[in-house]
Amino acid sequence: MSRFDRYLLSQLLQLFGFFALVLVAVYWVNRAVGLFDQLIGDGQSALVFLEFSLLTLPNAVRLVLPVAAFAATVYVVNRLMQESELVVMQATGFSAFRLARPVLYFGLCVMAMQLVLTNVLVPASQRTLTARSAEISQNVTARFLNAGQFMHPTKGITLYIREITPAGELLDVFLSDERAPGERLVHTARKAFLVRGDVAPKLVMVEGSTQNLDRTSGRLSVTRFSDFTLDLAGLVDMGASAAVPTETLSTPALLLADAAAQTATGASRAQMLEEGHSRLAGPHLAVAAPLLGFAALMLGGFSRFGLWRQMAVAVGLIIGLQLAWTWAGSLALQSVAAWPALYLAPLSGVVLAGLLLWWAQLPRRLRREVAA
Repeated sequence: MSRFDRYLLSQLLQLFGFFALVLVAVYWVNRAVGLFDQLIGDGQSALVFLEFSLLTLPNAVRLVLPVAAFAATVYVVNRLMQESELVVMQATGFSAFRLARPVLYFGLCVMAMQLVLTNVLVPASQRTLTARSAEISQNVTARFLNAGQFMHPTKGITLYIREITPAGELLDVFLSDERAPGERLVHTARKAFLVRGDVAPKLVMVEGSTQNLDRTSGRLSVTRFSDFTLDLAGLVDMGASAAVPTETLSTPALLLADAAAQTATGASRAQMLEEGHSRLAGPHLAVAAPLLGFAALMLGGFSRFGLWRQMAVAVGLIIGLQLAWTWAGSLALQSVAAWPALYLAPLSGVVLAGLLLWWAQLPRRLRREVAA
């Protein structure tokens, strides 16, 4: 690698780190606000919130890498143009394609990072996140049991617990069940315990009574008990055993898309192929995006006012590239045979960048003649 390539590559990587850090921070804060409301509102600790926030970071980094690479390229090239560094290199005989070589190296570096994130780190973090979410969703104590508060875990159910001891005893329990029309059940107990059940935890109440009010006849019956077990499966929504998310599967499993994986995820073969090939095609956008930005800015020459028109063109091109990627994803979801369309967006971006570089190195007089 020549000295110029190392110099431009170092500039790109420095600005790429800055833009990636800013964009990840913005995305992470936006995601963390929702997580905070959800987890803290369900009675989880700050450590659980921090754990979930960290598990969402790989996916956040994956999403912002191509944008950060594009922003770094546009910023660096615009600055080098204003400082006449690229103009000097062009005057020494460097063609537009030769100047784009360190940008290509930069895009390949970002692509390698995104390949590792998309195919290794993100699926691993999603598996851990799914397992921890399922574990917390089964934690009835954290979700529904708070001392000194009237709680409504589901419609028609009211629960009150005066105190929860460190040993896990529930003292002075009141539970009202009004789900059945024309009937009201009220369970009270001096103390109660939560024990594990096959489907959902069971509430074992000690020294209490059950009052059954028939609203039609106005008859009230009272049953006293020394101990009584109540299955919570019908009282609180424990969440059905959800299908395995496709994001948690490995890339080879998605590309294979066998019947067992489709049954486990509840996804069609087209959906699994779209997810698998997106993991392979998506990182190539990290090559196409900086090349498009560089090629668009090379269309302009030295200007004290900057390359604002060329920067606007570059932004328009990257938006078009993203629209093509979205279209390809929707097309791949509709048909099993349409997954090659996912590779169309990054490939078209690289081809378009090559055409712009070819156009940029033509003399201005020749450009006008060709345009005419």
